Amino acid sequence: MEVTGIIKVIKDTQVISDAFSKRELVLTEDHLSTYPQVRQYELHKDNCSKLDSFKVGDEVTVEFNRNGKIWTNNEGVDKYFNTDVVWKIAKVGSVAQAPPQYKAQPAQAVDVDDDLPF
Repeated sequence: MEVTGIIKVIKDTQVISDAFSKRELVLTEDHLSTYPQVRQYELHKDNCSKLDSFKVGDEVTVEFNRNGKIWTNNEGVDKYFNTDVVWKIAKVGSVAQAPPQYKAQPAQAVDVDDDLPF
């Protein structure tokens, strides 16, 4: 999935274990609407460093996967967790494409004595 928004919060990397770390990112989506949405995303492991070149206020596009998990506590009650995990992030307009370059064609001579009726 893909979404564009304005960075509201960038949190520090949290080291959960030797094999797992995460970093949270909060985006304001639909910032021009009457009811902007604020959503949290996570980056995991080596992807945490991808946020180093961004700052609060940057407009970005993120590509992410939705993850959902179920956890059952000691009393047998299920709890559900949803996480949007970012795997790609880019500043809006950072990959601007240059307009195509056209070569000027040499002017062609116009024959005024042609046989065309117009």
